Amino acid sequence: MKYDIRYDDNNNNNKYVAVTKTGYDLINNPMYNKSSGFTEDERSELKLHGLIPCNYFTIEQRRCKIYNVFKSKATDIEKHIFIRGVQDRNETMFYSLISEHIEEILPIIYTPTVGEACQKFSEIYRKPRGLFISYPNIDQIEDILANSDFDGTEVIVVTDGERILGLGDQGCGGMGIPIGKLSLYTAIAGIAPYKTLPIILDVGTDNTELLNDPQYIGWANKRIRGNEYDNFMDKFIQAIKKRFPNVLLQFEDFAQQNALKLLNKYKDELCCFNDDIQGTASVVVGALLSAINASGVALHKQKMVICGAGSAGVGIANLIVDCLVENGIERNVAISQLFLVDRFGLITDKVESLDFQKPFLKSVPNWNVSNPQNISLLETVTNAKATMLLGVSAQAGIFTQDIITQMTKNTNRPIVFPISNPTSKAEATPSDVLKWSNNTALVGTGSPFPDVEINGKLKRIDQVNNAYIFPALGLAILALKAKQVTPRMFLIAAIALSEMSPTKDDNNANLLPELCDIHKVAKHIAYAIATEVVNAGLSTFGLISADKIKQLVDDFYWVPEYLPYKLATVQS
Repeated sequence: MKYDIRYDDNNNNNKYVAVTKTGYDLINNPMYNKSSGFTEDERSELKLHGLIPCNYFTIEQRRCKIYNVFKSKATDIEKHIFIRGVQDRNETMFYSLISEHIEEILPIIYTPTVGEACQKFSEIYRKPRGLFISYPNIDQIEDILANSDFDGTEVIVVTDGERILGLGDQGCGGMGIPIGKLSLYTAIAGIAPYKTLPIILDVGTDNTELLNDPQYIGWANKRIRGNEYDNFMDKFIQAIKKRFPNVLLQFEDFAQQNALKLLNKYKDELCCFNDDIQGTASVVVGALLSAINASGVALHKQKMVICGAGSAGVGIANLIVDCLVENGIERNVAISQLFLVDRFGLITDKVESLDFQKPFLKSVPNWNVSNPQNISLLETVTNAKATMLLGVSAQAGIFTQDIITQMTKNTNRPIVFPISNPTSKAEATPSDVLKWSNNTALVGTGSPFPDVEINGKLKRIDQVNNAYIFPALGLAILALKAKQVTPRMFLIAAIALSEMSPTKDDNNANLLPELCDIHKVAKHIAYAIATEVVNAGLSTFGLISADKIKQLVDDFYWVPEYLPYKLATVQS
């Protein structure tokens, strides 16, 4: 049943939902169910008397009741299960609840709790949501996508579950990530939930714990690799292009060996991006631009070490270089400012490397080190005189006291971002980084951490979270009907995010806006990206004015409210 919003003939400001189903067929659909929010007239017309309790409650009244139940749950995973149950019954209430309590609920539906939810997915699975496309169904992909319930799909988040956050292979349990990501598209950027579709590509798992679990709900086989995997992915992409030619496709949590390969292969075939590579880079650069306001040291004067030289780390490095080039720095000079470290030490021309790492290879420097073939993180920070340290390694505790102490010797305001997710994988805790730096470090993390007391006052820890970027990108792309996602859009997004930084007015303030302001931030970033879409000639609307761009973005924004319902025939 298509979600059909119409306007009264006599007043274009009066919206209503035209429905073609009644009774249980209506209220068992979470997109249409208003629970006790159906009026007396709606109950009569839609044959709901007796199917729901007689008392009427506004969305605000019921939201308060549901929030109190949410608060009563003892653990975060219990809260996650409860609120996902709300989503499965009543989408509008779910998003109204998030909008009202976004700072509190975001960590429950997304990081860090979503990581535990993925690990326990078979155990907590309650109701189907999205699509489970398994390898045995390789010849049925088009039939699976043909379901009429997906007719309104405009944005898809897809994963194969192999590299979920910093937790590794979660197999079919990785479905928690697309569900969580798409919830943020709606909760933050107002993309209507009936336009979203989460997909897990269940191509097996190499997680022996899952394979040995008799309750595992996925395809209990070893992961397919090589040509089998490539063929499966191509069948999926071609089916998506055929079924949803104008969709925005987000690749999420694919393993390093596949992430960049898939992006490069399909970026010109459909409107797509990889959030781990591009979204992470964008939010990190946005936070770095805010940090340099506070540090007083320009970006081109920073010496930057990135711990974790996979697709995410190299994606960050590439966008930093693009940002420096945008500001007039020669590309080779910009690259010379960056040092990438992986599990084997500094990435040099004397160690084995991957193709996408090659632009950042260093000739083995003439440094005082114990082993030139394996230059450690501490040795790199010391010899490079690093002023900025970013962590995307998923190696908990790798930012040691010695390293942070050395950073404080290199600069007055070291910038330290341990951003691996979930919380258990963070390279250091903010409290330790601040303690070891005598409270001089500018800190950002990937997952939420408690406030830290500094000089008798509590300081909020900035969460360098992709949630600041990808929902706004989606809003701009879909509202402007963009034909492609370009690398420059992520630089534009980073700059727009930094424009909202509290450090613009106070260099002792937080780097990023509070999450309670994220709707306003998302609109600001969406306007900037939408303008880039138009300027790049990628919008189907052609060259339009700034006012028209703003109108298109604002008009696309969905608000979780109970609209009136009317029984109607399907429009032709």
